[in-house]
Amino acid sequence: MKKSLIALAFGTLGLGIAEFVMMGILPDVAKDLGVSIPVAGHFISAYALGVCVGAPTLILARKHPLKHILLALVTLIMIGNICAAMAPNYWVLLLARFVSGLPHGAYFGVASIVAEKLADKGKGSEAVSIMIAGMTIANLFGVPLGTSLSNAISWRVTFLLVGCWGLIVLYYIWRWVPVIEGLKDTGFKGQFRFLKTPAPWLILGATALGNGGGFCWYSYITPLLTNVSGFSAESVTALMVLAGFGMVVGNLVSGRLSDRYTPGKVGTVVQGMICILLLMIFFLSPNPWCSAILMALCTAGLFAVSSPEQVLIIRVAPGGEMLGGACVQIAFNLGNAIGAYVGGLALSGGYRYPALAGVPFALVGFVLFAVFYKKFQAKY
Repeated sequence: MKKSLIALAFGTLGLGIAEFVMMGILPDVAKDLGVSIPVAGHFISAYALGVCVGAPTLILARKHPLKHILLALVTLIMIGNICAAMAPNYWVLLLARFVSGLPHGAYFGVASIVAEKLADKGKGSEAVSIMIAGMTIANLFGVPLGTSLSNAISWRVTFLLVGCWGLIVLYYIWRWVPVIEGLKDTGFKGQFRFLKTPAPWLILGATALGNGGGFCWYSYITPLLTNVSGFSAESVTALMVLAGFGMVVGNLVSGRLSDRYTPGKVGTVVQGMICILLLMIFFLSPNPWCSAILMALCTAGLFAVSSPEQVLIIRVAPGGEMLGGACVQIAFNLGNAIGAYVGGLALSGGYRYPALAGVPFALVGFVLFAVFYKKFQAKY
């Protein structure tokens, strides 16, 4: 495995912890700052808003070498998380979370292009999946570690850890990632020209709706496991590690399969499998063993579809590759937000119903992927 790809994965590891750890430490943050848990939930929204605002600003850096852009983005990750660790009140932490989210989508957009350029011939999808692997490892190890540090010491230590990790990422990107020429400057309008064709909209729609369907269920996974499947509260941490393991395996396997069978075919098949898995979760979650296995398979599917989406959007965005790669992260976060909201509405029927509510979203995501595969896959 190339050291340069490992350096890129180090970056997504830090981003993964920064994004997802807030869900685990929310009660500690709320108590320390003297706000309610629903108000503390704004810190999650602020990060997502930062992702959506930061991604399009990549067009301002289009003339710079890709390595320099990565270094600037990692520096912003460090600043945002260190400021979060030192935040004295609600408003400062809200701003720090927004700043922390700014480089998220942009980093994925640039790192995806770099990974594909550094890949061996015919291994582009696998290289992108290695870059994304940091995000899955964050869910497997980083988020549980951050939550434990918050419980044992302080939630501030968790964000300080991410900030310090940024120093390591900065060093290894500087040391291991070669200087790569900036992309051809197509002008300001040229960055958006790819959006005039239906292909990128099909991918972005499949990303938003497909992930939205998955997060209808996953946003409320803990009460499902404890109240429906019968697991104890103490076993949830181990189950979350199992879910993270599914993410790691799904992502890496799909990267290899995408190089062999094309990203469009893999994305379409996996998205169809997610529809079936969500239905099975609705019917079989009262059985603890079935619930745990299906959880691991579904989280594997959620990240198995990520690298095909990231690779395809770059290929269908000539002249606007960085913006396209970042837009996938906007679609991903938008899908998460929609999924969490719709899943919350479905809770009135019981903890199994968010999974059922996610099926139509996942099904439309599958249809959009299938249409893309049928009409455009031969070109990309």
